[in-house]
Amino acid sequence: MTFRYAICNETFQGWDHERICRFVAACGYQGLEIAPFTWAPRITDVSPEQRLTYRKQAEDAGLKLIGLHWLLAKTEGLCITDPDPAIRRRTAEYLGELARCCRDIGGDLLILGSPAQRKIPAGYSRSQAADFALDTLRQTAGALSDFGVTLCLEPLAPSETDFLNTCDEARELLERLAHPNFALHLDVKAMSSEAVPVPDLIRRFARWTRHFHANDANRRGPGFGSVDFRPIFAALQDADYRGWVSVEVFDYSPDPETIARDSISYMRLCEPK
Repeated sequence: MTFRYAICNETFQGWDHERICRFVAACGYQGLEIAPFTWAPRITDVSPEQRLTYRKQAEDAGLKLIGLHWLLAKTEGLCITDPDPAIRRRTAEYLGELARCCRDIGGDLLILGSPAQRKIPAGYSRSQAADFALDTLRQTAGALSDFGVTLCLEPLAPSETDFLNTCDEARELLERLAHPNFALHLDVKAMSSEAVPVPDLIRRFARWTRHFHANDANRRGPGFGSVDFRPIFAALQDADYRGWVSVEVFDYSPDPETIARDSISYMRLCEPK
């Protein structure tokens, strides 16, 4: 089975967008995933004309801009779990603007990680935080539908945040949302923090999963650590996963070229025959 491979653009720190697109395509990737803060402090600062330019540069290189992640990173005054209804409303409005940009660049995915903007508020319970998040996301649903974009909830390890730490916790919130424009995102690094083996989590939560991040538990790329991707890719095949497999790293050593080339080479070796 051959997967559709993408890589996240913040890997290429200091590179302009066109250079990233041409290099990524030459490595064999078909998609590029965008961290909004690499383009501007706020996505609303990126004009419609600039969005079209970014899209054309990608398409000219033979790439698709698949969507956005790190949605709220480096923003101020936004949080999906804030007790203040006004902050939740502003956050929902901004997520709606991210959905608009995603549509403009030809993508259809928003990946909600952003650990700093989804913590349990001081003095409140996990259950109350879930209620606050539910309110924020419900206010976002209309924009997601209007722009044809799916927002994927990304479970993250307890070392990063104290809310939405497991696939099951994200599933519970998705079932409460009960809306077709919300789904689950799986990340190998994050799943490695759970007690259940990563391949088992993939099979167990396949029906909710729309997007997948490939990385090692050591925060580097696939093949740069001890995580064996052969059983992981076998599980994706068993689950009939048809979405993107997108490389996301947090340790940018030794350099972006090596990360991109070696990650896709390793993943291709791990594909089920």
